[in-house]
Amino acid sequence: MTATEPAFAADNKEQVVRFDRVVKRFGGAQALAGASLTVRRGTVHGLVGQNGAGKSTLIKLLAGLHRPDEGRIEIEGRQYDRLTPHLCEELGIHFIHQDRLLVPTFTVGETLFLGRELRLAGTPFLDRRAMQRRAEEILANYFGVDLPRNALISELSTAEQQIVQITRALLHQPKLLVFDEPTAALVRQEADMLFCLIRRLRSEGVTIIYISHYLNEIEALCDDVTVLRNGVDVASLPMSETSANGIATLMVERDIGEMFPKRQVEFGAEILKVRNLSAANRFHDVSFTLHRGEILGITGLLGSGAKDLVRTLFGLQAATSGEIDIETQALKPRSPVEAVNHQLALVPEDRRGHGVGLDLSVRENITLSSLSRYTRFGFLNRKRETSDTDDLIKRLQIKTAGREALVRTLSGGNQQKVAIAKWLSRQSEIYLLDEPTVGVDIGSKVEIYSLIGELATRGAGVIVLSSDLPELVGITDRILVLFRGRLARELISSQTTTDEVLSASTGAVEGLRHVG
Repeated sequence: MTATEPAFAADNKEQVVRFDRVVKRFGGAQALAGASLTVRRGTVHGLVGQNGAGKSTLIKLLAGLHRPDEGRIEIEGRQYDRLTPHLCEELGIHFIHQDRLLVPTFTVGETLFLGRELRLAGTPFLDRRAMQRRAEEILANYFGVDLPRNALISELSTAEQQIVQITRALLHQPKLLVFDEPTAALVRQEADMLFCLIRRLRSEGVTIIYISHYLNEIEALCDDVTVLRNGVDVASLPMSETSANGIATLMVERDIGEMFPKRQVEFGAEILKVRNLSAANRFHDVSFTLHRGEILGITGLLGSGAKDLVRTLFGLQAATSGEIDIETQALKPRSPVEAVNHQLALVPEDRRGHGVGLDLSVRENITLSSLSRYTRFGFLNRKRETSDTDDLIKRLQIKTAGREALVRTLSGGNQQKVAIAKWLSRQSEIYLLDEPTVGVDIGSKVEIYSLIGELATRGAGVIVLSSDLPELVGITDRILVLFRGRLARELISSQTTTDEVLSASTGAVEGLRHVG
């Protein structure tokens, strides 16, 4: 059912936003091919689709950053031929961007009222007391926090920066708020606080468009949902008539009931052994083993030491005590170079910042860590490099215009595949995957899960650090749970549940114990 024939009725008075068969082209590429969207007043409307489906383009049209080539855009029943960012603000439309887009050297107070400063009546002078009072009211009323107004944005945590961005919008009494992947960088407690805020805003009459790759959030929060695929809305319906699995099936045009590939793999020899490893004030006396062909999950709340453990294995931070053996050979990685020389590979959470070179080509990224394989006497064997690159693009099904395409032109899921291909090119044996599917769509997730399974099947040892508990239970063989810097539980993935993993990570289980 398409948005032009919605399952829910909405007369003009109920419609806040209406896109009618909108087309948008960029050069020869068509980003939107007749997409429609109707958002009802006072509802939370989910907008989902794989990377490249057209979500970002649709929102940029709503923000006035682009102009449609064809179709109609209506706001509260009135058609607009051209929206601008300034007009959007006048219409009460505000955006909570994933990247926050805040000036790091501004203070909280300067940021909140930037461009909308309050002034003393009849004068050009700023009414700083009034601005401070209004900001404090919003922060206390909606968030129960007191942010220091003179603190720099760069000094705030991710969650605090998001609070500033939302508060800035609330100060202007918005009619429509657009949340773009708002929980991508938040821990569970921070996300729960955001969900409570969204429900409250809805109860106060604010209309919300909610964009997320996390379909469980769409299912829990949204009243209606629109699914985009290849620039067209393929479904628009009430959430009461579908589910997260139903949405995923619509997004990828196939049944994804078996999201997590089933593996029949016998573990090989022990490839990694960690004994009593500690890093000052981060984690203590962690011991575990990893076998060839095994996928080992690691998880824990923020501050548990889980991410620090992975960073220490790769030499990004130093261990204060303990031992690391790789196939009986002792390793004390003092740098990533030493770790790489011992066949370790790290695919970091921030792939755009640390995993790939955005302005390098796909070929250059894939062979970047293994150039020594393609050089002799200082000369590059371009034919061999090109052949190996093409093989990896085909093997990993990287969707790209060609090996020389810049990585920044690829979707998030395909950028992640390039980050993995870089280490396959080097023929690594132990893969450390830090939040490997964060920020990628459901279709790309399934492909990455299959790729992780293939790494293990060919005999590599794989460690997956993830806060996505269904993912962790679904793709791993064992799960290590860290709690306050110590290894609290070791769980067999096929014999556990997400609730049990969550209980262990929060310290809620009885007999919390050190393992190993």
